[in-house]
Amino acid sequence: MSTQEPGAQSPPRYRRPRALSPLREHLRDTFWFAPAAGLVGVMFLWFVASGVDVAVMDALREERAYEEIGRLVGFAEDAKTIITTVSSAMMTFIGVVFSISLVAVQMASGQFSPRVVRIFVRSRITKLTFSVFLATFVLSLLVLAAYDGETDPEKVETVPVVQSLLTMAMVALSLMLFIAYVNSTLRLMRVSHVIDRISRASLATLRKQEREWDEDVVLGPETARFAYRGRAGVLRDVDIARLMRVARRRGAVLRLIPRIGDFVVPGTPVIAVHGGEGVTEKAVRRSVSVGVERTFHQDLGFGLRQLADIALRALSPAVNDPTTAVQALDRIVQFLAVAVELPLGALRHRDGQLQVRFVQDVPGWADLVDLAFTEIRGVVAGNPQVSRRMMAGLDDLLLLAPEGRREVLERHRALLVDVVERTAPDAADREFALTADRQGIG
Repeated sequence: MSTQEPGAQSPPRYRRPRALSPLREHLRDTFWFAPAAGLVGVMFLWFVASGVDVAVMDALREERAYEEIGRLVGFAEDAKTIITTVSSAMMTFIGVVFSISLVAVQMASGQFSPRVVRIFVRSRITKLTFSVFLATFVLSLLVLAAYDGETDPEKVETVPVVQSLLTMAMVALSLMLFIAYVNSTLRLMRVSHVIDRISRASLATLRKQEREWDEDVVLGPETARFAYRGRAGVLRDVDIARLMRVARRRGAVLRLIPRIGDFVVPGTPVIAVHGGEGVTEKAVRRSVSVGVERTFHQDLGFGLRQLADIALRALSPAVNDPTTAVQALDRIVQFLAVAVELPLGALRHRDGQLQVRFVQDVPGWADLVDLAFTEIRGVVAGNPQVSRRMMAGLDDLLLLAPEGRREVLERHRALLVDVVERTAPDAADREFALTADRQGIG
């Protein structure tokens, strides 16, 4: 029975980081894991179905139900024709899927940004379709190998009836997935859906970050510092759960020195130890993951980076698509509107006893606003649609921002006015380009 007094607020609840979350995210960034798991899974299903076929034949043979065995043999022979056709056609189908994927990736990389290719690599429907197609092909080969060619009900040893039914079910599943795959790929080839995917992933990263909302934690003196020893690359993420276990056992607080997304080289300091004793480099070195590109997993600014890249590509002379830039600005303003009241600047991860064990620096409010608007503002000259949308976005954010976060927005607004006044010689054009409009030119 709770003894909490009426009106008292409950203590904040903290979601402890999952130990396998970095591994899960890294596997999602690969294209080999899902097909490999599908092949292992279908071989297990074939083994079970083969055992069921053997059990059925043994039972019918004991009952001397040769008439039933004859029916099964006839069904299996009819199914064999279908399975043979499926086996020869499935590799062609796989080639079609792979070709569509390559075309979609090439178009997205050229028209939007090379960084959006990652969306296609992480697409669940693409991986599932490819995995099921490969599994169906392998299953058809295994089932064909199970036919012994004997048609006499009294001499036949096994009839792959269940295996044949399983193959037909996989074929039906492949067809349904192909329809879903084509629909999903066509959606991802449209810039509005790509921008929406980036926006949703960015907001998910923003919301799942753990923060200490109420108090500022003062770290003790730094007792140790560990440098990175692996190959050079982008700091993708860290295994927060492992670092917190190390810090809890040693009574220390660990601090990540670079930000997620920074490029690190061997010798770069990455982990600082505050308080405690006995924390070794071996205990923490495997908790740092470095790769060739940034990811959404723990990188708060990666979504804004992609949206800004899409807007810049759209405003380049080769593309000249200000409407796409306006769509990117819509999502940029949406992200900043969510972040405007959040206590940005640092993440303080707590253990089950609510003790801070790991501190991680993240971009602050000014960093996010600069990332969102600086480069786009530099190319708005001659694009009144974009300048009007940016003016409307800044005005909306100024209405939402608390007093301490208005200065950077006002600075960008003043710089936008200055850019337009310097590049638009006619007063009427300047007035038009600086009129706030949420649709750009609605």
